[in-house]
Order: sequence, then C-alpha cells, then structure tokens
Amino acid sequence: MDTVPGGTGHLPPHPERVRLYDQAFAEDPARTYARLREYGEAVPVELAPGVPATLIVGYEAALQVLRDPMTFPKDPREWQQDVPHDCPVLPLMMYRPNCMYTDDPLHTRLRRAVTHALDHIDSSLLREQVGDIADELIAGFGAAGEADLLAAFARPLSLLLFTRLLGCPPALSERLARGFKDIFDGVDAEKANAELTQGVAELIALKRRLPGQDLTSRMLADPVGLSDEEALHQVLLLMGAGAEPEQNLIANGVHLLLTSEKTADDVWGGNLLIEDALDELLWTDPPIANFGFTYPRRDVEFRGTVLPAHQPVVIGFSAANTDPHSMADARVGNRAHLAWGAGSHLCPAKRPALLIATAAIERLLDGLPGLTPAFPGGEATWRPGPFHRALTALPVRFTPTTAGPGRHR
Repeated sequence: MDTVPGGTGHLPPHPERVRLYDQAFAEDPARTYARLREYGEAVPVELAPGVPATLIVGYEAALQVLRDPMTFPKDPREWQQDVPHDCPVLPLMMYRPNCMYTDDPLHTRLRRAVTHALDHIDSSLLREQVGDIADELIAGFGAAGEADLLAAFARPLSLLLFTRLLGCPPALSERLARGFKDIFDGVDAEKANAELTQGVAELIALKRRLPGQDLTSRMLADPVGLSDEEALHQVLLLMGAGAEPEQNLIANGVHLLLTSEKTADDVWGGNLLIEDALDELLWTDPPIANFGFTYPRRDVEFRGTVLPAHQPVVIGFSAANTDPHSMADARVGNRAHLAWGAGSHLCPAKRPALLIATAAIERLLDGLPGLTPAFPGGEATWRPGPFHRALTALPVRFTPTTAGPGRHR
C-alpha cells in the first residue's frame, strides 16, 4: 500500500455511500457536502447504481490529487473492464485517447494539438460572434415578454457557437448536442455515446476533405499528426467540455444575478463586472461540480482513508471550493478556485469559456429590460446527475421589446 502524506488522524467511521445521482442530491448538494466533510476529505460515494467511488471534498486534498499524476493517473481502462456496457456514467468516464483520459507522454502530445488550436481563437472576434448569436436569439423571443432562458438562449447559443468554432454543419451539431445532454443525464448513455462517435467521425472525414479556419481543421493540421481516432476524441472532448458546461455556466450565471440581490446590486451599480460575478459562481456552484477522475494503480492511504486500487477518485470541485477550512475571505478577483481543475490537466479552454459566458450574459441583460425570475413555486429545480450542476429550466419575465439590444457593457 502506498502512503500519501497529509493524514488527518482519527476519523469517525465512514457513512454508507452517498448517492450523487438522485434528486435529493441535485436539489441541495451543499448540504450533502457539509455532511460528508464530517468524515474527512476523501469519502465514499456512489456515482450510479453499483458504481462506487471516492469523492475528494477538501480543497488542499483536491490540489494534492490534481498535482500528483504519478500516484493518481487518469487512465481508466483497468477500472472499466468490470463496468457494464450500459452503465449510465461509463461514456463520461471510459478511456478515450484524448488529453483528459491519458497520462504522459501521450497526454502532452494530445494536449499540444488542442492548446495550439485554441490559441488561434481571436478574443475580439469570439466576443463579436457571441453577440451576434445572442442578438438573433433575443430577437426571436423578445416580444413575448417571457421565456425559458435555458431552452431559448443558453442552450442554443452554446450549440450555435460551437457549431461555428468546430466547423460543424448545423444538423450534425444538433445531433451531437442531444447526445451530450443524454450522456450527462445518464439517459440511454450507451446509445448516445455511439451516436456521438458516429457524428464526430463524419465531421473528421469532412474536415479531412474540406479543411477550414476552425478548431477541428487546426487540430488535424497540427504537426503532432493526430490520427482520425485521436482527432475524433479531441473533438468529442472539446464539444463535451464546451457546449453542455457552457450552457450551464451561462444559465447558472443568470440565475445568480436573478436570485442574489447583493450580486445584482453590485453588477447594476457598476461595482462588479459580470466576469467577476461568474468567478464567484465558479467558487460556490460551478457547472461541473464533480469530475477530474483518477484511478490509482494500487491501494493508496490518503489523509486518513484508503483509496482502493482501480476505483475512481473524483474531485469534488464544488465541495473543495467551499471547504470551510480553505475558503478565501474575498473572492472578487481571486481565481484560485478549482472549477477549471489544476495541475497538468488544467482546462486549456478556460479563457474562451469565461469570455463566452461573460459576453452572452452582458448581451442578455442589455437586451431584456426588467428581467425577473418566474419559477413555478418560486424555486428553481435542478437536473439530477453526479457530475453537473444544471437547471431544468430558467423561466423569466421581462418588458416585451422588439428593438435590438441597447447599450453594451
């Protein structure tokens, strides 16, 4: 058994595994995290029926795991051998030759192709593209005076934008977006995974024939020389880490502004930028709450508990960020949260992802005067699932308008 420093001494017995996939967890994850912290920084959970894992709920503990790829590798192939093919979380956790699920030296090679492609994104042009899509969407429902901003704004904006960024035809993009939603929700995930793989294979073949000025074409042209299979899984990664989490970042950011009087007053009073408000959200309620899977090759003693060999260790980004022993007193301008990960697997797309959400919310607030929440019963409802923090809907009312958005921040 390997020993990792950082033990916490005597701990009470661990509780039975907490299910992270039921509605009770979705409605109040903070309460679950608080209860789990009573048992230490690494606690037993269940990601789906019959899928045990250890959730890291401490900030320093999460950093320790994320920064130690030798002890905590990313390759899940040993684990997945005993997982049923129809397991709802398998498509999000199974091995893929991309820079999220591989270790060095392959990880560095694959990541280079992704980061090089992302580095060519023009921030000014990206902001302009977001604004154009947002204006078009707002024009489509602005006269009604009410809308579900998740279905009518956040989701289609993310889909349309990634269609452009990846050079993906609209019909194919819609197929991929539906597939990723089903995977995150655990709805017929095996079928959704097959459809996603087929759809991206079609995109790769198209870009081999007709390259353009898009992320897919840039990755295919990168000197690292991606094979079709490797390219397919980098595109799947960008789409999966982009469209679904991005729509939730936008929707959850709007939700924060609609339900937190202090945040709203600070934004409208000019004391807080939208980008800083989103960083507050990324501290307290990130759209990807639990992820960053690792699979120790042998039993590891870690901070007072034993992490079994080849069993998933999952980083609780939300739980770690709100760890009362490590919480920052002032979060404005403080970007030490773990919503983008840390270490060698730090999200390479965090800069464009934050820009997209910021620009989308700015345009929305300028385009819809008098925006107020309209949740049935007064409270938001959340989609169940062990990994995301996602609203089921974001119903709002506003002053009907047929004019284009007004001032822009």
